Amino acid sequence: MNHETAVSKTKEIADRILAPAARQNDKDARFPSDTITALGSAGLLGIMLPGEVGGLALGPRTFAAVIATLAEADASAAMVYLMHVCATATIAAAPHGAAVVQTLREISAGRHLTTLAFSEAGSRSHFWAPVSRAKRNGANLYITAKKSWVTSAGHAQSYVVSALAPEGKGPTDSTLYLFTSGTRGLSVAGPWDGFGMRANASAPMILEDCEVEPGLQLTDDAAGFKAMLEIVLPLFNLGTSAVALGLCRAAVAETAAHLKTARFEHLGQTLGESLPTLRAQLATMQIDTDGLAARIDDLVDHLERPRDTTVLRVLESKASAGDVAIAVTSAAMRVCGGAAFSKHLAIERLFRDAQAGAVMAPTGDVLREFIGKAILGIPLF
Repeated sequence: MNHETAVSKTKEIADRILAPAARQNDKDARFPSDTITALGSAGLLGIMLPGEVGGLALGPRTFAAVIATLAEADASAAMVYLMHVCATATIAAAPHGAAVVQTLREISAGRHLTTLAFSEAGSRSHFWAPVSRAKRNGANLYITAKKSWVTSAGHAQSYVVSALAPEGKGPTDSTLYLFTSGTRGLSVAGPWDGFGMRANASAPMILEDCEVEPGLQLTDDAAGFKAMLEIVLPLFNLGTSAVALGLCRAAVAETAAHLKTARFEHLGQTLGESLPTLRAQLATMQIDTDGLAARIDDLVDHLERPRDTTVLRVLESKASAGDVAIAVTSAAMRVCGGAAFSKHLAIERLFRDAQAGAVMAPTGDVLREFIGKAILGIPLF
């Protein structure tokens, strides 16, 4: 499967399954299981996995395009897919023992959804610094932790979990482990009832003395931090930027449709024909959306051909994308006025979903701190 086919298959699934259900999924905080099943059947759960385990072996450009296509229909489903691909990449980077290879083959076959379980209340948006710690009991490892914001909680077949290494001395001395959904002691702590992204099941989870299965320690002791920064962060920031792009494109399309159809009956004109101020705001929305698309293309180029500025581009992309998504969807709310506020249009859902990007770790404020340090040559950690 090539880039064009992957995006085309995603668009077909988004139009046929995801978009018609998005409003009700949002209202009921209902996980988009049908969409995930369809993506699996299309082979898209293994989009970046190598061919030897059944994956499509496609790169960050296709990944970003697929994410943006899903987000135009429903950002919640796009986030589920994003977290799955980030977790899959982490598993794929682990030593390829029998358990890891079997998991990767199940993912490629569309039978296995995975996700990340990094964030903890004790370290909040500093997702790279778990406060939980793995403990040894003879040759076995056990983890007790309270994880927050676990996308696909209760729906994924596995979870990539971070914890401090048993002998770790500092907050970045973490290790990554894989736990299957049936692990004894693993549970969802409560339902997800968010302001936005309501259909992605980002609930807290509890690990109570969970045993690490043989072959499912994904990194060496204290090497989890390195994997978070080098594997997860670039993909996550690219993916969240693509989610923002999808939201912006949907907001522009919905706003344009409203301006073409809503009418001043007494003037015999549509809103778009009658009000140049609204046309100007729509134009600004389009400019900002196209600017974000260009930034994402630039980040993809930097990931495909790494250079000295790649780290900056990774950090800048999510910080900028969060601001753009909020600005564009906020403008859509203003332009469409009462029709948006009264939920007659999908724009209020886009507006709510857009807020998540700025507060999702690493937050926009944290990223700006990193960017400032990088410019000045100050170590980030």
